[in-house]
Amino acid sequence: MYGAILGDMIGSPYEFDMGEKTKNFPLFSKRSCFTDDSVMTIAVADAFLDAQPNADIEWIRNRLIRGMQRYGKEFPHAGYGGMFRHWLRSKDPQPYGSYGNGSAMRVSAVAWIYDDLETVREMARLSAEVTHNHPEGIKGAEATASAIYLARTGKSKEEIKAYIEENFGYDLSRTCDQIRPGYHHVESCQETVPEAITAFLEGESFEDVIRTAVSLGGDCDTLTCIAGSIAEGFYGVPEELKAECRKRLDQKMAEILRRFDDYILFQKQMMEMD
Repeated sequence: MYGAILGDMIGSPYEFDMGEKTKNFPLFSKRSCFTDDSVMTIAVADAFLDAQPNADIEWIRNRLIRGMQRYGKEFPHAGYGGMFRHWLRSKDPQPYGSYGNGSAMRVSAVAWIYDDLETVREMARLSAEVTHNHPEGIKGAEATASAIYLARTGKSKEEIKAYIEENFGYDLSRTCDQIRPGYHHVESCQETVPEAITAFLEGESFEDVIRTAVSLGGDCDTLTCIAGSIAEGFYGVPEELKAECRKRLDQKMAEILRRFDDYILFQKQMMEMD
């Protein structure tokens, strides 16, 4: 999840087309802070960490809803969209047909908690459907989680690109240089997820993916959140950036991140013992 949260923090000062579409910028400044992307990433991770291996789907769905609403109330000024703010306050929250990129920005933990691609896609779909039940909203979450899973399990960039194109129909033929000039602030999955994946495909390191994503402009805290989440699976995250991430998080959010790290480490140790 570090990749997603760092992408959010580093991209946040340049949201709403506020950047200069360049890779030459300070990674952190006084304006670098977590937004709703990070809050909901943590909320989704918290819910899935609480789910037992054979947890009922409805139990997970209800846990997701309760958790997202709770975190939303604890961090009410994180920058939520209008429809989502209404959902957060609702006593009977129902999905509202959104295809916004919020479903993709918050999904990263799913790709690490589950150990087969079919389950990753199923749980990514579930994490989206509680709010973003439009087919494009679901597709954005599934595609992002799939790319992260493939990246963390050793697939090449060529293999990741081919899988995403074949299974989700995204056009990944454009280069970032082709995307950048006309790209603007847009909050749909279909105009954020392909661009984020392209930034990952072109980047040459974790940091370079982050810089490439920010250079595209647009809704670049979310775009960079998505690109960073995939880059973490492929490259890992430098320890100094992890430390910077933890330093800038609320204490409660940092605790969930620590718990997530412990869970992933435990799972890795168990696999090595097998």
